[in-house]
Amino acid sequence: MSIRLESARVVVDTVDGPLEVLQRTSLDLTERRVALIGPNGSGKSTLARLVNGLVEATSGHVLVDGLDVVRSGREVRRRVGFVFTDPAAQLVMPTAVEDVALSLRRTHRDAAARRRAAQDVLAAYGLAGLGDRSVHTLSGGQRQLLALAGVLATDPTVLVADEPTTLLDLANARRIGDLLLSLDQQLLLVTHDLELAARCDRALLVDGGRVVADGAADEVVAHYRATA
Repeated sequence: MSIRLESARVVVDTVDGPLEVLQRTSLDLTERRVALIGPNGSGKSTLARLVNGLVEATSGHVLVDGLDVVRSGREVRRRVGFVFTDPAAQLVMPTAVEDVALSLRRTHRDAAARRRAAQDVLAAYGLAGLGDRSVHTLSGGQRQLLALAGVLATDPTVLVADEPTTLLDLANARRIGDLLLSLDQQLLLVTHDLELAARCDRALLVDGGRVVADGAADEVVAHYRATA
């Protein structure tokens, strides 16, 4: 599992002209759990979204397991799962089981088998018995678990999570955080939760569109606390 940025730079057009939201960045990310931290608007979410093509580099290249994110977009998206801050951005079916089943349509052609597999996924993530519940009646923690379950059902090798605990209460934030850190997948975690970030293997501090600190997660978090 590896993520590589080769002089990746992102410039967007604004009413005031071009804005560089990520300066030229070169990184090799091979650790299992990598945190991206920094102030709002620093460019950390932009960096994370480069990994599955939600944002394309204006110049430079982004590679996942040696595959170019732009040239091999479909294959990369099969390898890289993405969890948004607000689960409403990715829960598109009426019920929990239907939402997970949607993720399984490529691997389970038979509808009955797909539903059974979806129920198994729900049970694996603590959502047993909620399959026929409307996604709108689930709690915030349950919705985030469901969004995560739907992504992990596709068996990605990399999971990008963009502030997945921001909208949750303390108990659910801890539950989701513990789950994320227990995954076998390589995790790229954008977060303002510095305690959670410090539990990762490596952290990148992003500020002003560039990586200003990079190293052991607890050390980078301590540096950010001291300089913020």
